[in-house]
Amino acid sequence: MRAVVQRVREASVSVDETVIGEIGAGLVILLGVSHDDKESDARFLAQKIATLRIFENADGKFDLSALDIKASALVVSQFTLYADTRRGRRPDFIDAARPEVAEPLIERFVALLREQGLNVETGQFRARMLVKILNDGPVTVIVDSPASFTAAAATTRSR
Repeated sequence: MRAVVQRVREASVSVDETVIGEIGAGLVILLGVSHDDKESDARFLAQKIATLRIFENADGKFDLSALDIKASALVVSQFTLYADTRRGRRPDFIDAARPEVAEPLIERFVALLREQGLNVETGQFRARMLVKILNDGPVTVIVDSPASFTAAAATTRSR
């Protein structure tokens, strides 16, 4: 699994011009799933992201996590995070999981964030969404699960 995590002042996601998820200060998590991912990857990412220290303390240092400040999260599925752009001009999405694999893992990831105490809003799987993000900082971090490291190393060796 791969996540692009953005610290935001506010964010929302709409489908067909209707807002379906909205948060104030917190995290936007754009989440991609590869065909090799398992529940352990969702568990790893949820724990890592919930405790990622990307919020500032009173001294302006990155020392606080979303859990520490009781931030909200907006999770949006995004298969395009697994785009392979090494050849040609059209991205190849062969490394992205099929919907029947990806959707349950995204739902599990969301449930795991909620179990840790975060308020979580979501996009709509397989929908065309409009995501509005007011990035704070800007702070944007990419977090990969261990399976992504292994798959990336194997892909690099095979090509």
